[in-house]
Amino acid sequence: MTRRELDAAGITEPALRAAYAQCRRLHARHGKTYFLATRLLPLERRSAVHALYGFARWADDIVDDLDRHRTPEERDRLLRRLASDLASGLRTGAGAEPVVRAVADTADRYDIGHALFADFLTSMRADLTVTDYPTYADLQGYVHGSAAVIGLQMLPVLGTVTAREEAAPHAAALGVAFQLTNFLRDVGEDLDRGRVYLPGDLLAAHGVDRPLLEWSRRTGSPDPRIRAALVAAEALTRDVYRTAEPGIAMLDPRVRPCIRAAFTLYGGILDAIAEQDYTVLHRRAVVSGRHRAATAAAGVLGVAGARWRARAPRRAAAGGDGGRSGIRVEGR
Repeated sequence: MTRRELDAAGITEPALRAAYAQCRRLHARHGKTYFLATRLLPLERRSAVHALYGFARWADDIVDDLDRHRTPEERDRLLRRLASDLASGLRTGAGAEPVVRAVADTADRYDIGHALFADFLTSMRADLTVTDYPTYADLQGYVHGSAAVIGLQMLPVLGTVTAREEAAPHAAALGVAFQLTNFLRDVGEDLDRGRVYLPGDLLAAHGVDRPLLEWSRRTGSPDPRIRAALVAAEALTRDVYRTAEPGIAMLDPRVRPCIRAAFTLYGGILDAIAEQDYTVLHRRAVVSGRHRAATAAAGVLGVAGARWRARAPRRAAAGGDGGRSGIRVEGR
């Protein structure tokens, strides 16, 4: 499958193909929900998504360093080295790290703004020193770089049937919705890393603070105040999904099944959290294999339908103006 994706994308240089293949492996290993949805994309666009995910994952792993082998100073140094490598790669197409070579090539192919990558790395560096966010407004500054820019990076790869500027706010909102879902699902694990991403004003409104969260995590004991705060966080996240959803119809019809599948699967995480009565401090909520399979099957049908609809005008009017689809896929 890797070879077919690379061939379809026109990526021929051996070292660059190897760099993209590494990104794909990172995506398959760590981004199970999103990787499943990505397989519904047209073959020629998948490698670009793997590159964007692989680079983001590479930076995220430097920050989290789950085995605690590196000091914060060492992680900061590695992030700055990655930022320098990326800046050079975006200028020259080269890079010391394979993930940098792949993402720089993707940025060039799809004319992705370089500032989006700089904003992402700024948020990654914040994770080295910032351990909580007093207000939702404070958190929004962080998620712009950690999540909104991912949606904006994806947009030129996916293509739109409207002006990109019209679809951009919805794409950014979808990235944020996915990130907020992760925050809610991973609140216990993040607490173990010394971080609380749920905004402090939301927690305080329900009588919750970090010591109460730590007590619940440590003892395994539930607390009605924590549950109420998590319900409020879920409601806030669902509001962001509602802001994002209209953007799906603005995308190239061939990619809509992929994004709809990701939208459904991530929304399913919120459903699982509710079904487990918001016990995220004590166990991780996951979407069932049956639900994943059903969503993937629906996505496959959506892809087939999109392809049929795209071919129908050409069959009905062979030799006509079949190339004017209105779809904007930036690239060479």
